[in-house]
Amino acid sequence: MLIRMIPFVFVVLWATGFIGARYGLQYAEPATLLSIRMVANVLLFIGLIIVLKRSIPKGWAFVHSLVVGMLIHGFYLGGTFTAISLGMPAALSSLLVGIQPILAAVLLLSWGCERFQMRQWVGLVLGFIGIALVLGGDIEWQSKEHQWIAVGFSLFSLLGITLGTLYQKRFCQGVDVVGSAMLQYVAAGVLFIPVALNFETMQVMWTTEFVLTLIWLVVVLSGAAVLLLLYMVEHGAASSVASVFYLVPPTAAVQAWLMFGESFDWVGIVGFLLAAIAVYLVVKKPTNKLDEKVDTNTYVAKREAPSTTG
Repeated sequence: MLIRMIPFVFVVLWATGFIGARYGLQYAEPATLLSIRMVANVLLFIGLIIVLKRSIPKGWAFVHSLVVGMLIHGFYLGGTFTAISLGMPAALSSLLVGIQPILAAVLLLSWGCERFQMRQWVGLVLGFIGIALVLGGDIEWQSKEHQWIAVGFSLFSLLGITLGTLYQKRFCQGVDVVGSAMLQYVAAGVLFIPVALNFETMQVMWTTEFVLTLIWLVVVLSGAAVLLLLYMVEHGAASSVASVFYLVPPTAAVQAWLMFGESFDWVGIVGFLLAAIAVYLVVKKPTNKLDEKVDTNTYVAKREAPSTTG
């Protein structure tokens, strides 16, 4: 029973990242906040490596971990925090990057690594309709002065986490998760610190609220969430996260409504529901023998096809 609940707890924690971003950005600029967070993350994970007796990847695994860190933590978090700082609602940010499984599937399809089943095509169409409804609905932005620039940063964030996830699956299999995460945070810090030094004031309002938000982002999200993931991997429940990941945008929307009063009209609500259904349809595992046969054939084709990555 406990293991079954962990994926849902993981999703709830992941959703709070968007809430923490909007809350923390009231006290620091995006690159400044993320620089502080990455330094704290590195210190935390050095401690975890020592306590858990983990190892730091070496050789090409070292390099691959840095690349993943740039894409996932650098581009993804950087784009998300910048979009929210420009006035984008936290819930909308979570929705736009929450379609990452759909974009990943589309990229794999275009590269000839995957074949869509009918439910996935339906999911793709529903995803576009859902996002269009949310963007076209009455969304309560913090500020609409840089609305489309914020959307651009959010899409950049989506591309970063999608490519980072695919890269990680391709080149970081079997790498120690804790040691690799520490290197990823180092890479992201190397990206954020120069940006903060050259383009931001680096002024921070060290209030109690900011410190508590930073602790949440570092300890709960970057620390506890990773430990939960390790636990799920070791107990065979990691795949369950993908099956409930479609719940992140609606969960973030509810949290944003409770924390900041972010509201959507009925068109936006329908859009969120359609987007959630879309992600579910795309990532849903086969449930019958016919689907299993299709997946097996796709797997064999992937194994026999020449590598396109060199």
